Amino acid sequence: MAAVIGRKGLAGVTGAACSALAQFVVVVVVTRAFSAAEAGAFFTATALVLMAAGIAKLDAGNGLIYFIARAKTYGYRGMSGYIRAALVPCLLVSGAAAAVLYPRLGALALVVPVMVAGDVLLSATRGFGVLRPTVLADGVLVPACQLVLVGAAALAGVAGWLPVAWGVPYLAVVVLAVTGLRGRVPRTPYLPGMGRDLWRHTAPRSVAGAIQAVFQRVDIVIVAVLGGPAQAAVYTAATRFKVVGQLANQGLAQAVQTRLVAALTDGEHRRARELYQAATVWLVLLTWPVWLAYAVAAPWVLGLFGPSYGSAVPVALVLAGTMMVATACGMVDVVLTAAGHTGLSLLNLVAAIGCTVLLDLALIPAHGALGAVAGWSGGVLVKNLLPLWQLHRRYGLRPFGRHTLAALRVRGWAAA
Repeated sequence: MAAVIGRKGLAGVTGAACSALAQFVVVVVVTRAFSAAEAGAFFTATALVLMAAGIAKLDAGNGLIYFIARAKTYGYRGMSGYIRAALVPCLLVSGAAAAVLYPRLGALALVVPVMVAGDVLLSATRGFGVLRPTVLADGVLVPACQLVLVGAAALAGVAGWLPVAWGVPYLAVVVLAVTGLRGRVPRTPYLPGMGRDLWRHTAPRSVAGAIQAVFQRVDIVIVAVLGGPAQAAVYTAATRFKVVGQLANQGLAQAVQTRLVAALTDGEHRRARELYQAATVWLVLLTWPVWLAYAVAAPWVLGLFGPSYGSAVPVALVLAGTMMVATACGMVDVVLTAAGHTGLSLLNLVAAIGCTVLLDLALIPAHGALGAVAGWSGGVLVKNLLPLWQLHRRYGLRPFGRHTLAALRVRGWAAA
């Protein structure tokens, strides 16, 4: 099992690392080339687009992974119908979201349907056990193109070009995802009941996915509203490294999610425990050095964004400590949903975002970016500790245990 995590997990985490580095450099470029107010306005606009896309995805991608993984035993019959059943509602919702955002964001709003289509189709490729298109798209293609195009906008000194430079690369993701599915999905007619089955499973996660999308970005928007765009820029810069944990967790989850679904569906809790503990230990080993280094080097790292960003060192320290606790819990929400507890995951996310918003409203007016990171930290702890307790109570699953050391054996990685 360690070999499975090694081969595909390493690919996912490598892509996540490349993406995180490119996103960090993009933030440095923007903060150095433009004023704090211009940078904050750009970060707020992209946060709104990412939230809208996250909501419009309806978590259909994870629903597809669930059904495709379960369909392997009978040759993936009817999978093209499930893909269409997932894609069409997402495109309708994302189109409506783009129409709502267009008066405020202009052409940037049109990126929302493109992002949603790419995400759903990439998820389908992962359901078939193919990780390469996701790694190439999320880990290399999008961040690299954004870095080049945003850099060009910075050299030209035109802040109005930033949204277009950031959004255009998502068009290539759709092409890559379609290419990854070609030849894997026999075209079959849509059968009655496909959409009902898919959305009966996915509906609770659709709400949860929307809340998760808001949870990840709402702090930036609240800071911009309550503290102004300059404070939003400072907060974005200081918390840019939180994407390291999010993407590393996502990279490992993409590698093992299909197998977790299969293991828990078949009642093989021992295999699920092995997957969970192996992924957790590698998540800790890959991210804790980053958080410790960021905590130590925060004054220097924040100085890269400009002299006005050095005051955000306490924000960086809170971020590092919170992410170390979160990664030690492992990919708890992924395991919970793989077990079919989508409604319980939804309740956990509601509790987490409620905690974040309440703390933000109470702390941001007086403490600015530091208040925002405190609110975010409270939500992250709720989001991870609640499902950790639930998994232990229901299945006896723990993030560390007898499979932890086995996952570290060089022999297992060499076998990959």
